[in-house]
Amino acid sequence: MSFLRYLMLLALIVWLGGIIYFSFVVAPTVFSVLPTRHLAGNVVARSLTALHWMGIVSGLVFLICSMILTRVGTRAAEPLAVRHILVYLMLALTAISQFVIFPKMIAIRNSMGEIDSIPLTDPARVLFDSLHVWSTRLEVGVFVLGLALVFLVAQAIRPQ
Repeated sequence: MSFLRYLMLLALIVWLGGIIYFSFVVAPTVFSVLPTRHLAGNVVARSLTALHWMGIVSGLVFLICSMILTRVGTRAAEPLAVRHILVYLMLALTAISQFVIFPKMIAIRNSMGEIDSIPLTDPARVLFDSLHVWSTRLEVGVFVLGLALVFLVAQAIRPQ
């Protein structure tokens, strides 16, 4: 059973650690080091896709291990336990970001060419910036839900 707990914790570490690393290292670094915002956007887009897939896999690993662990202990997988609902929400936000918002951002970005040459008032640029704000909000939402999940997991495994 400790191996299942290990996998659950590892999944959370990978997911939340990835968000922290992306937000505080990858994105700021590429925008400050690369010669154009367009190139930096290319790196961020690829990195964000990887981050989302890491999150999806981590969420599924967490759910599977948690439900197996719960089933062994109580004979029920408890799919509606609070910790599972938090993961469902995290997965939903990640999926919306990856499969709804992100493709729209990429399409708009590709249609504009070099984004810095587009006026801030251009409708395509306004839409892109709006989608970027929503993308960021979703990522923050995943992170906050993840912190709540870490708290719940820590409470569940503390010594009695």
